[in-house]
Amino acid sequence: MSADDLHKWGKTERGPRSVYFRTFGCQMNVHDSERMRGLLSRDGITAVDSPHDADIIIINTCSVREKPEEKTYSEIGRYRRLKEKKEGLVIGVTGCVAQQKGEEIVRRFPYVDLVLGTKNVGAISNIISEIVSGKKPIVKTEFHDNNCIEPFEPFPRDPDNYTAFVTVIQGCNNFCSYCIVPYVRGREMSRPSTDITDEIKSLIDTGIVEITLLGQNVNSYSDPKNGLRFPELIRKISKIDGIYRIRFVTSHPKDMSDDLISCFKEIETLSSHIHLPVQSGSNKIIKMMNRGYTVEDYIDKIERLRSVRSDLAVTTDIIVGFPGEDVSDFEGTLSVMEKVEFDNAFSFKYSERPGTAAARLEDDVSPNEKSRRLEVVQDLQKRLTMKSNLKNIDSIYDVLATGLSIKDPEEITGRSDQNKIVNFKGTESAIGSVVPVKIKKAFNNSLWGEVIQP
Repeated sequence: MSADDLHKWGKTERGPRSVYFRTFGCQMNVHDSERMRGLLSRDGITAVDSPHDADIIIINTCSVREKPEEKTYSEIGRYRRLKEKKEGLVIGVTGCVAQQKGEEIVRRFPYVDLVLGTKNVGAISNIISEIVSGKKPIVKTEFHDNNCIEPFEPFPRDPDNYTAFVTVIQGCNNFCSYCIVPYVRGREMSRPSTDITDEIKSLIDTGIVEITLLGQNVNSYSDPKNGLRFPELIRKISKIDGIYRIRFVTSHPKDMSDDLISCFKEIETLSSHIHLPVQSGSNKIIKMMNRGYTVEDYIDKIERLRSVRSDLAVTTDIIVGFPGEDVSDFEGTLSVMEKVEFDNAFSFKYSERPGTAAARLEDDVSPNEKSRRLEVVQDLQKRLTMKSNLKNIDSIYDVLATGLSIKDPEEITGRSDQNKIVNFKGTESAIGSVVPVKIKKAFNNSLWGEVIQP
């Protein structure tokens, strides 16, 4: 089936055909789903909010931990009866689990029509074309041999969005002992900086004002054509007319250079927020994780970052119950949390990932103890987050208004420069603009304020 045939298939007497996305995991997956949705929309296939209304169901998966992988299998299982009832329904699995398991998914779930790996997102339209013409199942998980990122293809975006993700680097070379990313996302590959800036300029032309630069480790970025590094890429992007705010995720502490720290002093449009995963507060565990830094290194970098940007918000990732983590190691993690006073933390119980170096270690922390430690970390972080948010009261922040509040349709929601959710009274006309808001109330997950009138 040709592209024209797919476009014809996308239209029916009852209206356009539709696709439903169920996305698990990180912002990279969110961006991949957005990209696939946009590419399919060019063929007249519209996105819907319910799988029961869809002609295509795409489950975009994450295998970085055991729990989201288990959720993936449960999610796939949910659609078996729907597939039996709805003739012609296409079910696809994409993302990290698809990359890792490949043909095994089709053997386990024979009603799945396509399995699309992490390096083949841009092929979604061609794959759907083959499936609706009768060729199925299709499993496509090969990595490219040319050591470059799959060419970016512009796609239609939601006109009501004012923020956008832009991939700058894919894959990872770090091989942290617990992490499966290098195996399912491949080795590091950077995009040419001109491609990145051209994409950003095109996004600004559509009304985007905030850009988030994406990569498993953005600090490792190196332009394949001229060697330009990540700090210089940020400086280059900051000179583009029309860009209000630049964010980036995720950074690796060992690659947090002095030059990148300097960017927070030099560049006003660079967000006052950094996500810097510490993972553990024990040097013994950090070494076993193959992270390449010490607790002392980490704290020193946080202090230098805050010395050049005093209002910097710091968020992190924490793993509890890594093999060999004893009570003193765990207490070290709590100590680091209290010293740094993270604005927020994403915390998880260690789970063995097949094929990683840590999988060869004895998983000697009991499930009950992992749960207890996780609860302690999350309780402490709740207190630290509330402490941080309370400090914002009476401060004035420029908030990019992005939509109506979920809890109160008479309020507008947005994010501050520190990436904190801020709600305030306002009308829909404010959406898409930058609004000065004085913070009056603080909650665990958000702030509330009043608009400062000019």
